[in-house]
Order: sequence, then C-alpha cells, then structure tokens
Amino acid sequence: MAHQKRSHGRSILFADIVRRRIPNGASPAEHSKLILISFAMSLVLAVHASPVVAQSTLPEVIVKGARDTPLNTAAPVDSASRLGLTVRESPASVDVVDEETMKARGYRSVSEAAQGAVGVTAGDFPAEPAAFSMRGFTNSQINTLYNGIKVGPQNMTSRVMDTGNLERIEFLKGPASLMSGEGAAGGAINFVTKRPHTGPIENEAYGSYGSFNTIRAGFGSGGSTPVQGLDYRFDLTRSSSNGFIDDTPSTNWQLSSALDYRLSSSFKLFGAFEAKRDRASAYWGTPLVSAAASGATATSGIVSGTYVSNFNGTNLGPVTIDNRTLRTNYNVFDNSNHAEEYWLRGGFEWNLSRSLTFREHLYYYNANREWKNNEVVAFNAVTGLVDRERFFVAHDQTLAGNKSELQWDGKVAGRTNRLVVGLELSKLDFTRPGAANFPDDSVTLVDPNRGLYGPLIVQQQTARIVNTALAAEDRLKVTDALSLIAGLRYEEIDLDRTSSDAAGLDRAGFPFSKTWRPTTGRVGFTWDIVRGTTLYGQYATGADVSANSLFLLGATQPLFLTRSRIVEAGVRQLFWERKAEWSLAVFDIERDNVYAAQGGRSLNIAGRQLSDGVELAAGVRPSMEWNVWGNVAYTRARYADYDFTGGSFSGNRPPNVPRVVANAGASYRFGTPAPVEIGATVRRVGDRFNTDANTVKLLAYTVADAYAAIDIRRTRLTFRVRNLTDEKYAIWGDPFYPDQILLGAPRSYEMSALVKF
Repeated sequence: MAHQKRSHGRSILFADIVRRRIPNGASPAEHSKLILISFAMSLVLAVHASPVVAQSTLPEVIVKGARDTPLNTAAPVDSASRLGLTVRESPASVDVVDEETMKARGYRSVSEAAQGAVGVTAGDFPAEPAAFSMRGFTNSQINTLYNGIKVGPQNMTSRVMDTGNLERIEFLKGPASLMSGEGAAGGAINFVTKRPHTGPIENEAYGSYGSFNTIRAGFGSGGSTPVQGLDYRFDLTRSSSNGFIDDTPSTNWQLSSALDYRLSSSFKLFGAFEAKRDRASAYWGTPLVSAAASGATATSGIVSGTYVSNFNGTNLGPVTIDNRTLRTNYNVFDNSNHAEEYWLRGGFEWNLSRSLTFREHLYYYNANREWKNNEVVAFNAVTGLVDRERFFVAHDQTLAGNKSELQWDGKVAGRTNRLVVGLELSKLDFTRPGAANFPDDSVTLVDPNRGLYGPLIVQQQTARIVNTALAAEDRLKVTDALSLIAGLRYEEIDLDRTSSDAAGLDRAGFPFSKTWRPTTGRVGFTWDIVRGTTLYGQYATGADVSANSLFLLGATQPLFLTRSRIVEAGVRQLFWERKAEWSLAVFDIERDNVYAAQGGRSLNIAGRQLSDGVELAAGVRPSMEWNVWGNVAYTRARYADYDFTGGSFSGNRPPNVPRVVANAGASYRFGTPAPVEIGATVRRVGDRFNTDANTVKLLAYTVADAYAAIDIRRTRLTFRVRNLTDEKYAIWGDPFYPDQILLGAPRSYEMSALVKF
C-alpha cells in the first residue's frame, strides 16, 4: 500500500496431469483452466475408486490438546515442513501461539499474539498493518501465510486481524523459502483458522467491553453432523473500537467455515470459505518535534536523538514527542482505510496404499483494499507547523492456485523414511490505481484543522505473477534417536508489469517482463540424545526481491533476487513428567545484495544484512494451579558494505529491530468452589531505530498486564488491565515515514465473558 508509493490402479496423480497437459507457452488463462480440469479429474477418479465405509481410519490432525507441553512443542507446524512434523521433530526454530494461549493472555489481534512469541515484535502502522520483526528482519522479508498459502508481500497484503477465528499462529524463524518461496528471508508467520473435529458438537460464545469503547463478540461451533463422516466448523467474530487516538474508529469482522467429509477409510474431502472485512479511520503517527520548540510540554522516555526532516529538510535538532499530541489525529476528515477479503479452498487427502498418500489443495482468493489519507506528518522547525501530504492507493487482487503433494512412507537401507514431493502452481493478478498527485498543506501542532483530502488524480499499475514450484523434502531416521531432514525447492516466477500515467500513457520502461528461477533448500537433523532432550541444527537458504516487492518492482530498480542463509543449532528439553520444558537456539543469518530504505521514498544499496543471536524460552507447570513461563531473545543485527555517495550506514542496525526482547508471565488458580484465577505478564522491548541512519532512537519500554478470572460452570468472567503503569512508548517506526512514529496504547481496562455449551 502506501509504501507502495512507495500407484495405484487407475489413479492419476495431479503432478503427472499437469506435466502432460500444459503445453509450452501456455497462457496464464490456459494455465488456470488446466489446473481446474486436472483437479476435477483427480477428484472424480478418487471418488470412483474409494467405496464408502462407516468409520474412517485416517489419522486425525492434532487440533485440540496441542498444549500438552508447556511450550507447545507437541503442536504440528504446517509452515515448517511438509512431513507432518511437530515442533520437537523440526530442525528449525518454530514458536506456536495456540488458541488456548491467546485466550489466557488476552491476545485480541494477531499483532498482540505475535508479541508472546520468542523475540517477535509487531506494529500496526496503517501503511503495513500487522507488520512483524524477528531475528533482525522486518516487513516483506517475512512471509505471511494464511493456512499455508502466501498471498503476496506482507507490507502490501497484510491487514489487522482478530484472533477469534484462529486455531494457532506459527512463527518459523530464519530463511524459509523451502516452504513458502520468495520473500522468506527472515522467516514465515502462518495464521491457521479453526478446523472441523470429529466428535460431539462444541459451541462457544464470547463478548467483551473495554476502554475506548472497545467491543468484541464472537460465536463458534464445530463437531460431527448426523451425516456419517461429515464434520463442520463455523466461526464469526466482530470487533470495534474508537481507538486511543482522537477520531480513529475501527471495525473488523471475520467469518470462517469449513467442512471435512470422510467418504471412506482412505479418502477425505475438505472445503472452506472465509470472508473478512475491516474499516478504520487510521492513525498515521505522531510527529517528531524539536525539543526546543516543544519546551515544557516535551516528553521523556519515548524517543531520543537528532533529526533533519526527510520531508521538509528543516533541522529539528534533538527530538521529542510533544505531550499535547499524544492523542492528536492529523488525518483528514474524509480519510479511508478499508479492505474486503474472500477465500475459497477445497481439496482432498487420499491414501493410495499403505505407503502412498496424495493431498490436493485448490484455492481462490480475492481482495479489495483502499487507502485515502493524509499520510505524512512532518514538523517544520522553521514555521513551527506540521507539514502534511496526502496519498491514495487501491488494490484489486485475485489469486488462484493449487498445491499437490505425494507422500511416501517406507524404508531406505532398512531405515524408516518419509519423502514428500510437492507441486505448487498459482496465478496472481494485481491492479493498483494510485495517486498521481499528492495534495499537501500545513496545520498547527496542537488542535490542527484537519480539513479534507482535496483534489485527486489517479494513475494505474498492474502486476501479473505466475508461479510454479517443485519441492521435495525427506526425513530419514538413521536410528530411533537420530533423524536427518533435507529439502529442496525449485521455483519459477514470471512477472509482467505495467505502469501508466494519469493520461493513460505508458511510463518509461513499461510494460516489462522478468523471470526468476531461484533454488533454495534446507539440511538439518534432530537427535534425541537422552529421553526428553533433543538437539537440532540446520542450514537453510532463502530468496527475496532486492528492492521493494514483486507487485511494485520498477524497470529501473534492481531486477534480481537477494540470497540469504542461516546456520542454526539448538536444544529442547522436556522433563519433570512433562511439567517443565525449555529451549535454546543460536543462529547466524546473512542476506546479500540488499536494497533498503534510506529514509522517505529513496532506496540505497545496503550490500549485506547480518544478524546473529540467541533465544531462550522456558515454561513450567508444577501443579494444576500454577503456570509460569518466560522467554528472552538477543539479536545483533547490522548492515555491512552499506556505502553510498555522501556516507555509509555500515554497522547500523535495521529499523524496528531491538537488541533484547523479553516476556514473562505467571498465573495461579485457586481451588475455590467457583475457581478464581489471577495472572500477570510483563514485556520488555529494547531500544530500536526509526531509519537506517540510526539518528532517532525509539526508547526501550516495559509493559505489564494483569487479569483476574472466575469460572462458574462453563462460563468464564475476566477482568483485565493492560499497560498497568500507563507507560508512554513508541511501538513502531516506518522508515518510509521517518518524520513520525506510532505510539503504543495507554492503560486500558476490559471485562469479558466466555461461555461454552
């Protein structure tokens, strides 16, 4: 968006159909038609070959009870491997924040939930809602997945999302292109919606009311239907808030539904439909202000450093946040920030034999997004006013694709082996009308006359991306304790881009086409050295676009992919009769040929981006009453060979990357007739920088939350206080908008009720 200006008998395997039926030079439309035809043929043959039986013997995916260890390491992680591995069996660092954890800690949005994972920070700057930072990388260097499907660069496609419809969120750390392809230099975050389960129907409803007129409500239901083998899941969530900044109301609702239908002991169909809509009057940030101009109303503890405005060129000198602007909205009255998204997914799982399983996943996604706002808020040290600038952009995006996997379970040299071969095909069309003019004005720092957007002239851009990927992943159990795991992915990315001016004339260098063929992979191991203790290690690679994103890449920008790699080792231990668990990971990451935002809208070559560090997490449940947990991450991220005319940023830290992030929490449940539970969490985030120049520092902060809950039969009532000490802090800074920062929420209160029936 605004950055954005910135084997068996008659079976026919899908991969073989595609190979035989798609001719060389087929158009994207023919490509999509053949995907659908091939899928239908596979489905018809599968149903014809599979007689209906009364009871399914296919293994169930673990949906409930994943938290049978304090750190969720028994949870399956779709984003980390195709092999069906749990966290403990993976050779990489993966954190799982599951539904139970989100409810217990009061995580309402995915950005809040991310902050419970080890070393992850997040911000909801409206130019890139639900932006994340982990292991020294941010934004589009981290792939965002929805049920394992990538829809585009995070800083273009992510939206604020409520957690009410989610079963879990998976955080895969470090280069992860093996699983999700281009863009995963820093890792991948996978949002998994709730799925059907076999068994009695379970319903739940919840509602809450809190500060800033914040309201949440939701209903969910799932279980087995009277139709033999048919299970369902349905969830509807709505949330709204007036916001802690003046005149920033928002609403967010999401519907998700899914069916699983087991036609036989060897064949299961599934289908899902999801719809999501969010609307907001956005808060675009609070301006950095000259400390001299602010005087007695200057704050301390939020920002420090000196700054020369990227927007108006005035020298602010030492900067601060003016105390009178902590709730000020500088956006225009007729602003717009909204999106609608629709998902349709379906497929099947077919046990062809004892050793062969075929999985098919077909999907279609459509999104419409729009931003019409005043986005730049820059204090002018000469006039004492705040200079503003408008921007408009909209997205019309469609994505259709297919993921096919063939799994073989057998023996290699007498050793247990699992091999999965996957074929992924997708076609993405992206239309982006955007502003051709940028109306601007100046307003007072305090009580600004917000005005209206003004005249708008529109120009057009489009992108079409056809993606084909072939991947293979294998796990060989050398012994009962030692497993070797390796994977390789070959990807072909075909891009067609157009860009025209307001008169409809092609811009210089457009249209153009480009094809990339990256090969990425991973080799690793897990070794159970003693019962409950596992060592693991990996070497993995990733690839992503050197500048901007595939959606916006210009003909004059670097048209090559960067390369990244990670070397990682760690240990996980589960002990004390599964009541206690800890994990430790050390990593070293390097990303080459990087282009980065120097500040504002310009890009500089940064050469290399380096990151190394250590992560530690622990949890203990000594009894049914107690739950204690904590994690800490230290990350040393910096640029190298980042030289340009007039200076060098080599050695500087990338924006929004703290050296230290730590979380801790505890809860205790009293054994009273109506059980009462109390709990608290504390979070420490270290200093971060606003831009590559590292001249403005977002100062470290500590935030504590607390709650008390009572259970009355199947109803839980909770009272929660967030930011107990009313800490004033900067939660995020966008390097494309370096004149402003995003403030964190002040102290707030919430009452909620959850009932299961």
